[in-house]
Amino acid sequence: MYSKVIVMGRLTADPELRQTPNGVSVASFRIAVNRPFASKNGERLTDFFNAVTWRSQAEFAAKHFKKGNMILVDGRLESREYVDKNGINQRVVEIAVENVSFTGESKSGAGTTKPDDFATSDFKEIEDEDLPF
Repeated sequence: MYSKVIVMGRLTADPELRQTPNGVSVASFRIAVNRPFASKNGERLTDFFNAVTWRSQAEFAAKHFKKGNMILVDGRLESREYVDKNGINQRVVEIAVENVSFTGESKSGAGTTKPDDFATSDFKEIEDEDLPF
C-alpha cells in the first residue's frame, strides 16, 4: 500500500511549534491551495489542508515560514480520531509532512525567482567531453 501527497500553497497562519513531553518538536499548520479552475460563476475555489511535521522539519518550518508564505510539502495522508473537549468523537485527515521546501518565491512574496535573479559569473562553461554520459 502507498500514500503520497505533494501540496504547494500558502500558509494561513504561522506554523505552531510545540514540544511533546519527551522534548520532540512538532509543528502544525494549514495550507490554502487554489484550485486550477474556476466555478461556473467564475469564482476561484480554495482547498485547505491541515499538516503536521516532526523534529527537524518542524523546527525548519517554524523558523523559515510565516503566514502568507508559499510552501511546498510532501508526505502521506493520515487519519486519526480523538474526543474533543465536549466529549464528541472527531475524525481528522491531515498531511503527515516528511519534507518542507521553499518554492522559489522571493522573500517579499512578490513572485517567483527568475533566472536573471542568479549571478551567472560563478558558473564555468563545460564541454561535451566533460559530461559523464
